Amino acid sequence: MLGINEFWLFVVSGILLNLIPGPDSLYVMARSASQGFKAGSVAALGIGAGTFVHIGAAAFGLSAILASSAAAFTVVKVIGCVYLLYMGLSMALAKNKPAASMSLASGKEAGAKYSKIFRQGFLTNSLNPKVALFFLAFVPQFIDAAEPNKALAFVVLGLVFNMNAIIWSHILAWLSASISGRVQASDKLKCWLNRSLGGLFAAFGIRLAFSELS
Repeated sequence: MLGINEFWLFVVSGILLNLIPGPDSLYVMARSASQGFKAGSVAALGIGAGTFVHIGAAAFGLSAILASSAAAFTVVKVIGCVYLLYMGLSMALAKNKPAASMSLASGKEAGAKYSKIFRQGFLTNSLNPKVALFFLAFVPQFIDAAEPNKALAFVVLGLVFNMNAIIWSHILAWLSASISGRVQASDKLKCWLNRSLGGLFAAFGIRLAFSELS
């Protein structure tokens, strides 16, 4: 169907790849641990939306520009690096707020808060050129070279991969929220966790800065 080869192997490989921790899963876990499952779910959906950008770009050849042009890759890489560093510093320098202030007083405030979480998840994923190159390198292996409608086959496989990633992210969100809910962390511990997570985001940004086009 659509020239897709060894679909079962693609699904299994995709699931195993999703288990590898990265900035996306880290972001979902951080949001879930600090604000609950719903916030983690919104973060996961934002990341999933960012993945749609890469699926479309790879399916219609835009990611080939990143693969062939060092200048284009560098531009996107710098933007992604700066954003990850910004996220890391924001988390590391954030001051703890009383628990009461974390509650949302109205639906309007909740909407604004969740929209920010969604936007951050979207940008964390869509501004990472390594994700675009991953789709360009991984997905075509499961599409028949003689298939005339390769773009549609690419989109179908990309949607399957993204759906599995979203499901796994929700599992992470639930686990992180459950563990956090059972642990009454002190303000000092919360501050340490924020700084540690912020440091990890900054590390991802630095690693992205030194990555090379391959």
